[in-house]
Amino acid sequence: RPESRVWTVMLLLGTCLLYCARVTVPICAVALSTHFNWDKKQSGIVLSSFFWGYCLTQIIGGHISDQIGGEKVLLLSASAWGFLTVLTPLLTHVTSAHLVFMTSSRFLMGLLQGVYFPSLASLLSQKVRESERAFTYSTVGTGSQFGTLVIGGAGSLLLDWYGWESVFYFSGLLTLLWVYCTCKYLLSEKELIIPIDYLMRGLSISKQTKVPWKQLFKKAPIWAVIIAQLSTASTFFTLLSWLPTFFKETFPESKGWVFNVVPWLVAIPTSLFSGFLSDHLINQGYKTITIRKFMQVIGSGVSSIFALCLGQTSSFCKAIVFASASVGLQTFNHSGISVNVQDLAPSCAGLLFGVGNTGGALLGVICVYLAGYLIETTGSWISVFNLVAAVNSIGLCAFLMFGEAQRVDTDSAYMDL
Repeated sequence: RPESRVWTVMLLLGTCLLYCARVTVPICAVALSTHFNWDKKQSGIVLSSFFWGYCLTQIIGGHISDQIGGEKVLLLSASAWGFLTVLTPLLTHVTSAHLVFMTSSRFLMGLLQGVYFPSLASLLSQKVRESERAFTYSTVGTGSQFGTLVIGGAGSLLLDWYGWESVFYFSGLLTLLWVYCTCKYLLSEKELIIPIDYLMRGLSISKQTKVPWKQLFKKAPIWAVIIAQLSTASTFFTLLSWLPTFFKETFPESKGWVFNVVPWLVAIPTSLFSGFLSDHLINQGYKTITIRKFMQVIGSGVSSIFALCLGQTSSFCKAIVFASASVGLQTFNHSGISVNVQDLAPSCAGLLFGVGNTGGALLGVICVYLAGYLIETTGSWISVFNLVAAVNSIGLCAFLMFGEAQRVDTDSAYMDL
């Protein structure tokens, strides 16, 4: 138990630093646009390029994690994205093609971070019992809000005081420090060594696999959770990418640390509460799938209502309340679809989570760029929040109609294949 708690805290910090690195460009979007003379469409290209890379490594990252252990994949990827974050502002001084460089840098960042959540799903599905999954995942998942909160607060101050470059240095160096501490204090030297032949076995996807995962895609509950996951992921990415610019342009006199901090500060207790409530209700005897769907109604449905309200208000205080409610309630997804993958197929949860996140990243590319296009052509933010609500509704309806929580990777119908 003590070791489990330490790992939970360290994984929470890892998720936090993942988002610190991921949100550096959205936080600095206005400063970068001014510095490099980008318009909204060019900013949209840079912001959306992250998701092109992000979608390419989800599946293979999840599969390798299922084979060799998620903790090893997490640390390797964190080392790489930490170095990249530190080097990005330095390398802008050696090139004049800043749009191409920043687009390529964000694409590479997406490649490196794409393995994180599939690896995390694989690790938790193998190490955490079913009755504790929602709270554990919600706790670790609060790192996404905590990281956005940290970079929103500290990053906004660093941006005002020392310029956009300092935000990248801050995020990258903290990530490298986390990798060092995890390797030194939580893993033995033997655990850090990954034999080449072992890694190659993880890279290869054999036809003679213990779980016939290809056949799992014929199951309606698998597709329901994948569609819901890609919908919620893409809308979260859209809000994450554009909310700082929305507040900066709609309320130019407002302080960056307020709108970059408050919504994510609210999201931390809501995420923890959703995990506690979900596990508590399941332990009280309620059906697992009923609780998963209830959580998803709040995470996708109710949060979208507040997103729609955000596009209609002209009051800064109301906008903060609506944004906080929308972002905070989205964390109920952690106790809905995010752990539903582990309910359905714990033996290959990393792979299936990677499939859903790949779809989410692809749709995220479209939604993030489309949001920039809509803002540029219509001059209104209402269409962006309408887009968020529409995409969320599609995923929610699919999950409510076809979602299940019974294991499908041990179905006797598949064991004879």
